[in-house]
Amino acid sequence: MIKEDKEREERDPMEINSPRTAEKPRSNSSTNGDSCCGTGSKKDDGKKESYIPTIISLLLLVSGILLDYLDVEWFGGYIRMGIFGIAYLLVGAKVLKHAITNMAKGNVFNEFFLMTIATLGAFYIGEFAEGVAVMLFYVIGEHFQEAAVARSRKSIKELIDNRPEKVGLIMGGEVVSTNPRQVGLGEIIQIKVGEKVALDGEIQSEGSSFNTAALTGESKPDTKKKGETVLAGMINLERVVDLKVTSTYDESALSKILNLVEEASGRKAKTQKFITKFAKIYTPIVVFMAVGLTLLPYFFVETYVFDDWLYRALVFLVISCPCALVISIPLGYFGGIGAASKNGMLFKGANFLDLITKVDTVVMDKTGTLTEGVFKVQEIRADTIPEEQLIALTAALEAKSTHPIARAIVEYAGNSYKEIDISNVEEIAGHGLKGKWNSKEVLVGNAKLLQKYGVDFDKQINTIVESIVLVAIDGKFGGYFIIADKIKDDAPLAIKKLHDYGVQTIVMLSGDKDTIVQRVAKELKIDRAYGGLLPQDKVTHVEELKAEGKKVAFVGDGINDAPVITLADVGFAMGALGSDAAIETADIVIQTDQPSKIATAIKIGKKTRQIVWQNIALAFGAKVIVLTLGAFGLASLWEAVFADVGVAFLAILNAVRIQNMKF
Repeated sequence: MIKEDKEREERDPMEINSPRTAEKPRSNSSTNGDSCCGTGSKKDDGKKESYIPTIISLLLLVSGILLDYLDVEWFGGYIRMGIFGIAYLLVGAKVLKHAITNMAKGNVFNEFFLMTIATLGAFYIGEFAEGVAVMLFYVIGEHFQEAAVARSRKSIKELIDNRPEKVGLIMGGEVVSTNPRQVGLGEIIQIKVGEKVALDGEIQSEGSSFNTAALTGESKPDTKKKGETVLAGMINLERVVDLKVTSTYDESALSKILNLVEEASGRKAKTQKFITKFAKIYTPIVVFMAVGLTLLPYFFVETYVFDDWLYRALVFLVISCPCALVISIPLGYFGGIGAASKNGMLFKGANFLDLITKVDTVVMDKTGTLTEGVFKVQEIRADTIPEEQLIALTAALEAKSTHPIARAIVEYAGNSYKEIDISNVEEIAGHGLKGKWNSKEVLVGNAKLLQKYGVDFDKQINTIVESIVLVAIDGKFGGYFIIADKIKDDAPLAIKKLHDYGVQTIVMLSGDKDTIVQRVAKELKIDRAYGGLLPQDKVTHVEELKAEGKKVAFVGDGINDAPVITLADVGFAMGALGSDAAIETADIVIQTDQPSKIATAIKIGKKTRQIVWQNIALAFGAKVIVLTLGAFGLASLWEAVFADVGVAFLAILNAVRIQNMKF
């Protein structure tokens, strides 16, 4: 099922593909001739060596200006041109190369073309220092942008991924220090107290407590028992444990998260796409306006001097460069993605930062989203068979399921069911399980399951509010289990925050009994709630909401709710860390079990959008002022340079500050 909203049509093809099948965006947009960050490269991004030509160029420029000011006799002619020329080429060679390459491809009107004609024009009229300054400060602006992006990437990666370079691999009874990339599936590694886990694995020894902050954003310890899964990035807090490796280094949950963050930065929001399209239209317009500013006064001004009007046109071209917009807007969205990562959320693209701000209706699953999803057996009632046999048979069949209620029964049964052989197991969506035991048909599920197979039972059972599991053996009612769940601690706060942030309607859809659903909805003050639903019923409800013109976000477990998550305008996977289905299906993955993160996601989206529009207003406002002054001869190339680079710098600082905000 593909999302049918118009927003989906405007997304890049990569955004519809799964993260692992989509092409990874490049880590530095310098390889793209249409971007403003074209002066760097993957090799030199963030390295001090890339600044050396810029520093030398700056020293030569300052020296040349000083020698000009002191009117040194020998500093003139070819020597003066040579010093300024070297200073220019040190910073301008790559820009010139990009301009020529793009022109050969038919892409003439871009910022490289603007910088090239503006600076070469300055050299033509003898303004060598100003020509160098234009190119130098343009490149300095690029360095600021590269440094900001590198800092953002580094802060996100360090936040999540600082796995150890060595792991203790158990071989022949000894612990051998090994690179985690060389450890294979099924091998056993040892994790000491205080050590960070490098690979996903299953605990083979006694359990321990783990700090999961790197994955969830929450430092609350999580106790793991023997047989349970521990993920890369967690820190062992209590005792030495042995792990059986279940995922290779590159296939671990943490690696998938890192890939997701990297790919998310390449998916454009609607505002980014608009600015990109705008720049392609805007740039040729200002070039032709500059040509007009140079030539048209010849017909209207009596004392027309070509060099004077060319100079004004050069000022016009420098300040018209759209770099501040093209640099700061993607950086603003990248900052939003980084802020979300710090708060335990993964946005699959910048477009979802925009979409989340438009959501007016939030639809939630109940179990595992608003409730703990950790069920406990509260009561057992056996009817036609002994209670011990009822427990063992039910657990033997429920052991084939991953549903939270099934796990509760299996945990309650202990080892009593392990000798029972159940065959021909079949899961009936929205009903329960069916299997064979000693040629007898065993049914475990809800009332609809027993009704489907014509099994009679006391209808008074339907009046029980808590979750109930009914059991039938060979067509006869065998008994039932009463299971209870608990509302999450921050669920009431989540509902309040969602209303505070402008969500008009909150809806709860659940496959659980309607009596339980209505009780939870009343306690949490949820606007509308529906229980006893099959997966297709949830789809129907969301389709109806969208037909009313609502912008719908759906929050579910990312596996059972995959169809409706895909249908919603924005799909959340709640508490789905390490789940392939959740990562593939959802637009936003919440790594904790806190429903309040939904409201946090909306807040981050709104703050990101606010910063982006602040940058747009700042860039346009400054450009209009200096363009006007330049056209009337009241601004020089120096003012144009400082205005352009200064605005870009302020926009960059404004964009990166979102990562330091607390939400």
